[in-house]
Amino acid sequence: MNNNFTMQLVGEFLGTAMLVLLGDGVCAGTNLNKSKSKGSGWIVVSFGWGFAVAFSVFSARWLCPGHYNPAVTLSMAIAHKLPWSAVLPYFAVQVLGAIVGAVLVWLTYYPHWAETKDEEAILTSFATAPAIRNYVWNFFTELIATFILVYGLLALTNGDLADGLNPLLAGFLITSVCLSLGGPTGVALNPARDFGPRLVHQLLPIANKGNSDWAYSWVPIIAPLVGGSLAAALFNILA
Repeated sequence: MNNNFTMQLVGEFLGTAMLVLLGDGVCAGTNLNKSKSKGSGWIVVSFGWGFAVAFSVFSARWLCPGHYNPAVTLSMAIAHKLPWSAVLPYFAVQVLGAIVGAVLVWLTYYPHWAETKDEEAILTSFATAPAIRNYVWNFFTELIATFILVYGLLALTNGDLADGLNPLLAGFLITSVCLSLGGPTGVALNPARDFGPRLVHQLLPIANKGNSDWAYSWVPIIAPLVGGSLAAALFNILA
């Protein structure tokens, strides 16, 4: 493993940790009792995740491509923008970064878990959950949302944009997807972002938590990978 690739992995780890800290942080802020942002709603969550994506990409853009998402990594390999040999190592460090980010959210809001009796509010501060549980339609929502996200990101890589503009536009894209398509499932869009924090929810001694809903967990893992792959396939045809 050469030094350049090692630094890419470091960047993907740090960036994913930053992404989850800021993204799950806004979820915890809106969900948990006695938080100053309690009840601020989906618009705040959507913009919070958009800003989290933009800043996390800026924070490590000289180290790595700034995927922070296995669905994006797989799609970039399909679109011939990343070597296939990098895919599994990227997956591993992205999940590890998501775990670290989720642990930091737990510590940041530590007194608030004990003040919150709503088990779903606690779980959705870490991972996603559907508003109406229907696995077929939940899967479709995650698939189409990730398709739009990945196709938009690939389109950004194919344009002649000013240096530094891509992370900002990626953040706006995330906000748009969350606002328009996030109502049914909370749109994970990212297997690492959901799996890592869900595992943290399972393992940590979080006050008042319920079960981690592993029965649903396959949806935000598999559907984004499928949606992103379809977007990359279409991009290959059209580009």
